[in-house]
Amino acid sequence: MSLSLSHHRSISRLAAVLALLALGVGVSGCAQVGDTISPAFADPAKYDLYDCKQLEPERKSLAARTAELQGLMAKAETGVGGSVVSELAYRNDYIALRGQSKLAEEAWRKNRCQESKPEPPPPAAPAPKAKSARSKAGGAAN
Repeated sequence: MSLSLSHHRSISRLAAVLALLALGVGVSGCAQVGDTISPAFADPAKYDLYDCKQLEPERKSLAARTAELQGLMAKAETGVGGSVVSELAYRNDYIALRGQSKLAEEAWRKNRCQESKPEPPPPAAPAPKAKSARSKAGGAAN
């Protein structure tokens, strides 16, 4: 009897270890899908004809949108069932944006672009002098 009980425990432990191993492999596979599939969601030739002046605002726009989606995904994950909502609602857009960003960065490097310096603000015009209350009162009496 003790032999069959110990045999049953070892089989249970083996099954648990195998289940955890399978779960780990599955989760790591999902993490790799996001990294390798991102260019598949973007047109590889989209930025080929862009020049540096066109790429600079595009890169900034993509970075802003990616940050916005990351924030939305993080916010969604705080709620009940949030990770499911986050994956369903935002993950495909996020992967597509990462692919576009990667392609825009490649075009940026290929064109040897550099960040443009922000233009200085135009010089401020001197403010017109306000008339004093005394001159207004004197003008009204005449």
